[in-house]
Amino acid sequence: MRIRRSIARTVTALIFPAICLAAIGYFGYFTIAGPRGLIALGDARQQLTTERTALALIDDHRRRLAHRVDLLTKGDPDLIEELRRDQNLGVLPGEIGVARGGH
Repeated sequence: MRIRRSIARTVTALIFPAICLAAIGYFGYFTIAGPRGLIALGDARQQLTTERTALALIDDHRRRLAHRVDLLTKGDPDLIEELRRDQNLGVLPGEIGVARGGH
């Protein structure tokens, strides 16, 4: 009887630590290797850097276009002449037009 009680006490005494160890292991795994864990954090930071670079390029292109639109609305004669020549290959009287290879 004493041995049976001793084993029962030992098992009873180990149940709570076993449950705690299982919970720590479960949450520890997801903290490190889960979908939002430390490993995923490095991947997310790398993707964020890539997206910020792409955003900077797009924003720079948008600013350039906005500047050209601003010049067009002000009636900048140089830009208007440049666009006319690029789009129409228009030449003024006395000029000779040579087509580019890309057009």
